Order: sequence, then C-alpha cells, then structure tokens
Amino acid sequence: MNKENVVFLTLSIITVLCIMGIGVAVAERSIIIATVSIVGIVLSMGLGFSLRKKNANSHN
Repeated sequence: MNKENVVFLTLSIITVLCIMGIGVAVAERSIIIATVSIVGIVLSMGLGFSLRKKNANSHN
C-alpha cells in the first residue's frame, strides 16, 4: 500500500468515525457532539476530494 492510499484510508476512517459520532449525538441528544461530527465530516471529505483532484491532475 503506497503513501497516497494510506492517507485516503485514514481520511475515510475519520469520516466514518464522525458519521458514527452523529449517531451518538442523536442518542445523547447533544448538539455539541453533532456539530463537531458534522464539521469533522465536512473537513475530512473536503480534504479527501481536494487531494484526489490534486493527485489526478499531477498524474496527467
């Protein structure tokens, strides 16, 4: 597994943990956990998409 795949795997694991955090927030009725989870999802997915675009452009 090369370095790029490890980065994408790490970002996907972080995103899944944040999605799980939303479930915990609903169960605990916590706005703070939900907000942190949503921000984490947006940041990790945004970073992943931007890295994927950067890698696609650099390989061409």
